[in-house]
Amino acid sequence: MRTIWRRAKPKNNEKKFWVNEQIRVPEVFLIDENGEKVGPTPTYKALGMAREAELDLVQVDPKGNPPVAKIMDYGQFKYEKEKKEHKQKMQQKKVEIKGIRLSVRISQHDFDFRIDQAKKFLERGDKLKLEIILKGRERQHPEKAHETVMNFVNKLKETEGFNITTEQPLTRQGGRFNIILVNKPR
Repeated sequence: MRTIWRRAKPKNNEKKFWVNEQIRVPEVFLIDENGEKVGPTPTYKALGMAREAELDLVQVDPKGNPPVAKIMDYGQFKYEKEKKEHKQKMQQKKVEIKGIRLSVRISQHDFDFRIDQAKKFLERGDKLKLEIILKGRERQHPEKAHETVMNFVNKLKETEGFNITTEQPLTRQGGRFNIILVNKPR
């Protein structure tokens, strides 16, 4: 019999607000449109007050005893919430991992050029992944690759204004060496 694999659906962690007739509890702790606490009120009376003010009754805290409901314009509330989330998302800085590939037989000019590139990446706040791939006979001398990477890291650490730390130490996977560096602010 053939097995069908299905990808798990992502859980929606978004807080759900019950509005007007969706509120199923007999009594709510009411807060009116001015932000004043009215107190425990039957749900049908709270709905009547909301309709009278031409607004919505929104259940703000379902875990309260009785649940807390507020009279407000739900559309405006939703808009403000989305705007706030968007602002938070825009303020987050996405940290990228920039890669630099070295070689055991790298020339001095190329080495210096890659040092300059690494400095640019680290100044911007990105993480830096150094990589060496050993080919052919180079595989018999992994110590050369280790030496090249450590030379590169030491050269970066010597530069002023940088506080270089290793996020992931030098690891070897077959003929490939990787290390991840970060510039930590002082």
